[in-house]
Amino acid sequence: MEVLREKVEEEEEAEREEAAERAEWVRMEKMMRPVEVRKEETTLKQETLRDLEKKLSEIQITVSAELPAFTKDTIDISKLPVSYKTNTPKEEHLLQVADNFSRQYSHLCPDRVPLFLHPLNECEVPKFVSTTLRPTLMPYPELYNWDSCAQFVSDFLTMVPLPDPLKPPSHMYSSTTVLKYQKGNCFDFSTLLCSMLIGSGYDAYCVNGYGSLDLCHMDLTREVCPLTVKPKETIKEEEKVLPKKYTIKPPRDLCSRFEQEQEVKKQQEIRAQEQKRLREEEERLMEAEKAKPDALHGLRVHSWVLVLSGKREVPENFFIDPFTGHSYSTQDEHFLGIESLWNHKNYWINMQDCWNCCKDLIFDLGDPVRWEYMLLGTDKSQLSLTEEDDSGINDEDDVENLGKEDEDKSFDMPHSWVEQIEISPEAFETRCPNGKKVIQYKRAKLEKWAPYLNSNGLVSRLTTYKDLECTNILEIKEWYQNREDMLELKHMNKTTDLKTDYFKPGHPQALRVHSYKSMQPEMDRVIEFYETARVDGLIKREETPRTMTEYYQGRPDFLSYRHANFGPRVKKLTLSSAESNPRPIVKITEQFFRNPAKPAEEDVAERVFLVAEERIQLRYHCREDHITASKREFLRRTEVDNKGNKIIMTPDMCISFEVEPMEHTKKLLYQYEAMMHLKREEKLSRHQVWESELEVLEILKLREEEEAAHTLTISIYDTKRNEKSKEYREAMERVMHEEHLRQVETQLDYLAPFLAQLPPGEKLTRWQAVRLKDECLSDFKQRLINKANLIQARFEKETQELQKKQQWYQENQVTLTPEDEDLYLSYCSQAMFRIRILEQRLNRHKELAPLKYLALEEKLYKDPRLGELQKIFA
Repeated sequence: MEVLREKVEEEEEAEREEAAERAEWVRMEKMMRPVEVRKEETTLKQETLRDLEKKLSEIQITVSAELPAFTKDTIDISKLPVSYKTNTPKEEHLLQVADNFSRQYSHLCPDRVPLFLHPLNECEVPKFVSTTLRPTLMPYPELYNWDSCAQFVSDFLTMVPLPDPLKPPSHMYSSTTVLKYQKGNCFDFSTLLCSMLIGSGYDAYCVNGYGSLDLCHMDLTREVCPLTVKPKETIKEEEKVLPKKYTIKPPRDLCSRFEQEQEVKKQQEIRAQEQKRLREEEERLMEAEKAKPDALHGLRVHSWVLVLSGKREVPENFFIDPFTGHSYSTQDEHFLGIESLWNHKNYWINMQDCWNCCKDLIFDLGDPVRWEYMLLGTDKSQLSLTEEDDSGINDEDDVENLGKEDEDKSFDMPHSWVEQIEISPEAFETRCPNGKKVIQYKRAKLEKWAPYLNSNGLVSRLTTYKDLECTNILEIKEWYQNREDMLELKHMNKTTDLKTDYFKPGHPQALRVHSYKSMQPEMDRVIEFYETARVDGLIKREETPRTMTEYYQGRPDFLSYRHANFGPRVKKLTLSSAESNPRPIVKITEQFFRNPAKPAEEDVAERVFLVAEERIQLRYHCREDHITASKREFLRRTEVDNKGNKIIMTPDMCISFEVEPMEHTKKLLYQYEAMMHLKREEKLSRHQVWESELEVLEILKLREEEEAAHTLTISIYDTKRNEKSKEYREAMERVMHEEHLRQVETQLDYLAPFLAQLPPGEKLTRWQAVRLKDECLSDFKQRLINKANLIQARFEKETQELQKKQQWYQENQVTLTPEDEDLYLSYCSQAMFRIRILEQRLNRHKELAPLKYLALEEKLYKDPRLGELQKIFA
């Protein structure tokens, strides 16, 4: 063994000596190289470094210049309350607690990013993120549910990108400021939405985490528009009817089973090729739609809202992206990680690994292992202890002491420093900034407008495209509001040129749906009606150039269907309209529901008026115990022949098939009366078809007028837009103002100027009372005369100016231009109006002046300060 060990050691020593000699030989070879070779190696290294630096410099963080800026310099802080500019002692204490918590966290987790705890507000004052939330229940019923709240925030605010996409913002503004300027970043969006959701009763939290590039930039070009997703139709499985014991067996199938198998194989091959082609096409499209790799994937900071299950009957946890207002599952790949989250009561740090995005996160905030909380006074209960853990806590004194220690360490979150969040009715109605917003989706573009912004009532438009570049339009959907014609939706298919209008109840013609390609009459169209709003029970009318089909429901005559066939119109030499020259009717088919008051063999199920062939066909309802129904056909002839002789009813004029023949139906009198009744019914049916044609023309004319006018309805409570209500309110205010002036005038002391001339406190003598009365009446009389003279002077002035203008017109009439004549006529009209008003005022003053004089004299007699006058006339 020792000999073997010595051999191994000798071999190792030889190998080491050989390696040393090889290294020395390489070093000597390098020393012996030319200087030019060493220079080439140095140059190559420098080029490699330069290339590396160039590639690294290409990775830049750019912010689009088109996006609006929202900085503290653009905010007016002069009118903000004190709570925005200072901190209370409790808030200062909270900031100290937060700093201490942050230091401990940084010490224990040095590889984690710093916590987002107290950014600066618009007044450069540090505020804790939880106190920035202001739970508010909005006074609008539409903002009570989470989806409407999220959609409102998404529409109302304009997205502003973060200054640094890798860090949370240094400033976080109050929701009142964000609402005022209608701008904000993702943290501002989340704060406002979370405040509204908490106020509505949801268990909502603001999240500070990491999102994908599309989520952070609000890029929806790779997402399908929710309005284009059709709801899944539930297919009802038909119940298999169990075969009866005595049912007739079907005939034997004599087809070749081999041929059938070969046909099935052929169809399967064709189907497989088609599926392969579709799969390749789908893969090609997915490759074209695939997003480019993001150099900052997983590092982009984003904020969103987390809603936990429990409150408001929320079944499961979900995320809400405040930029788009869409909800996402907590397993969605757009959300790449969570650093922390908070509500208005506490702050939690995520201690779970986010290597698999947020798919494996457990949102049990009461678990201190997964979520580290900052304040003890959280409303989230701690995890329940197991029996083994609970066995050590049996002493009641220990439990009481533990509770006291927690109570001493607890710290309640201060109240929010933000003012009450308020949204005015005008802002709530306007929604979008400047009343308009455009969202680009995958192969679709959605445009939104505020109500009454467009004169035709358009509030939303969805344009769908065939290609990803959005150049080839497929269809357009337009939604309307407040239309007088009750138009709600207009759908235009650009491929088939089919237009479909949808109406709300209340249209003058009870329209519900109108599908057409052209507004010209006698073209392809389908009109659906609200049957409850029509007397005739018409549900739908289908029209083509040669036919018209109508469907009815709830009629007393049980009519359910009428189909009319038209022939070519007879050409006339003179120009005529469709009303004066209707299309000739060739055939009318009518179907009826079952009338339970009649026996089946006498209840008509279908009748056909062959107008051109002069025949009438009847088919009756089939009884339940029969397998066929009775039929009858009448040959409708004229009542007189060519010679004027009356045609007598003959048996060959009625051909019938009866399941159970009856005696009275074979009599000629019965058949004659039935044929006369059918003639009257045919005449009535032809008249109703003619009325239907006229109604279609009336509907088309009305629709053209409505589209040209597109009048909007305004509520009587909308005092800003309703002109009639506005005029009525202004008239009422004017009347109240005049009444107020009249009351003030009556309250004026008419004796005050004259009593001021006498010593104060001295009792009036009889002579002084008479003198005051005469002076007051004399002064009032003079004022009435002066007012009349003033009106008369103005009247004479206006008359003289009008005469001068007329004289000027007579002198220069020949040389005047049309514009000068218009100005002259306008001046004369206004002057005559002023002269008439002055004349009316003067006449009215002359009528009222004596009455006012007598009224003042009576007041003076009754005035208690002039008591001596009362003694004279007593």
